[in-house]
Amino acid sequence: MTVSPTAPTPPQPTSPSPTAPSPTAPSPTALRPTAAGRMLSVLDAFGPRHRCLSLSDIARRAGLTLPTAHRLVRELVGWGALERDRDGRYSVGLRLLELSALAPRGLELREAAFPHLEDLHQVTRGNVHLGVRDGMEVVYVEAIRARVRNPVTSRVGDRWPMHATGTGLVLLAHSDPDFQEQVLQSPLERFSPLTVVDPAELRRRLAHIRQTGVAVARGQITVPDLVVAVPVLDAAREVTAAISVVVEAEKARPRELAGVLTQASRAISRTLGPRPAARP
Repeated sequence: MTVSPTAPTPPQPTSPSPTAPSPTAPSPTALRPTAAGRMLSVLDAFGPRHRCLSLSDIARRAGLTLPTAHRLVRELVGWGALERDRDGRYSVGLRLLELSALAPRGLELREAAFPHLEDLHQVTRGNVHLGVRDGMEVVYVEAIRARVRNPVTSRVGDRWPMHATGTGLVLLAHSDPDFQEQVLQSPLERFSPLTVVDPAELRRRLAHIRQTGVAVARGQITVPDLVVAVPVLDAAREVTAAISVVVEAEKARPRELAGVLTQASRAISRTLGPRPAARP
């Protein structure tokens, strides 16, 4: 008995389930910022180069509508996180300064370092910085500015790319290799004609810093200046911060500056070092 072959059934088109989301399309709720996120975006609108902002500036930099920005700014002013001047412009309020002083990494470090930074400032007459790493930037947790006119206006809370500052180079040199490559492969901003933005050259400089323990750089932010920086060690003998001095390049003596910086760094590291166990 012969069996006649059956014609194959043509495939039926399938329509996507109305309830199944696309595997690549983000959820609408995932793109919607939370109330806390919008509040933080207002605070994040401020920075070293944007210390005083109008309401429209805040809305634009935070990516918010003007009515939303107005409501959030009003709440932040009422709480003390922002302050409003006579011209209607806003700046960071003292309430945030109170909170930032409670940060363990910054407070203990500043208390341990400040007497030695002050001595360093008296000896060098330069701008003195104490910096820590935060993400891919260096943040100044202490800064003592020179009384003489200096183009570098350093303040506590200033953030700079790690490749362009002495403290940043020291911290980057003592970071793990993967993080170094992450920084070196990111866009490197040029602040002056002398800013080093070539990854290969930066790798050589980082290796030299690890070898000598000192970073020396000229004109990375402002051409007339020279910076010398060294690491600060914590109780575990790990690099936890860096200190630097910025002076006029023409009058600078890098070896002498490296010597006094190293002395100050060792004194700070001793203060941060292991404390003797309390007697029972």
